[in-house]
Amino acid sequence: MNYQERITSDHTIMLGKPVIKGTRITVEIILKKLAEGATIADMIEMYPHLKKEDILAALDYASAVISGEEMISST
Repeated sequence: MNYQERITSDHTIMLGKPVIKGTRITVEIILKKLAEGATIADMIEMYPHLKKEDILAALDYASAVISGEEMISST
């Protein structure tokens, strides 16, 4: 999956946070709800205009961002 087909960032929408294209639903809120235990089906019920592919794209985007980060040693 190519998250770029479904995720966009525009400074005029949600202060430039990454969102699902055509919505104001941020990747952040999708990740937060999933971390709180929501399922993909729950997310689609909460946000009926979302598709499963949108949620998977949000996860793919988050993975891409995290894979580019460096770990900071706490020692």
